[in-house]
Amino acid sequence: MKGIVFTKFIEMIEEVDGYEIVDKILMDVKPASGGVYTAVGTYPHSEIVEMVISYSKHKGIEVSAALRVFGRYLFDVFYNNYSSFFDPKHTAFDFLESIDNYIHIEVAKLYPDAQLPKFTTERPDPKTLIMIYNSERKMSDLAYGLIEKTLEHFGEERTIHVDHIETDGSNVKFTIK
Repeated sequence: MKGIVFTKFIEMIEEVDGYEIVDKILMDVKPASGGVYTAVGTYPHSEIVEMVISYSKHKGIEVSAALRVFGRYLFDVFYNNYSSFFDPKHTAFDFLESIDNYIHIEVAKLYPDAQLPKFTTERPDPKTLIMIYNSERKMSDLAYGLIEKTLEHFGEERTIHVDHIETDGSNVKFTIK
């Protein structure tokens, strides 16, 4: 997994909870990397999973909630660092539909070894967007947080219904109305 995910997760915890919690998480997890990450480095996915689990325990929240909070935080990071991906889009649906066929293509140019989730989209009617998340990393709750923040960014009130196509979380259907 790309280091930017690790650096931004740690940054979020520092901003929200303070460095003491970051230190406790790193002491709990004892990552093979030593907890030293660079944005362009690549690290084992298992390390972020262990850190999210530890963070959720320290916060007293479910792992899914911790991932959603992080997804919302990451949206702001992406918007601040890659605003050109957002500017030509007029609606949240337009933006969300562009993730796989535009944004992830551009990200792959910047980070050729990045292993990005796959999103397929469908609009059964003008007020509904179906997004299918597929990833071996099983971090659909992170995607959920990103979707929530996307809707907020575009000022659109929508409901999000989640169906787990695979029980392990590798394949999830988001219906946004």
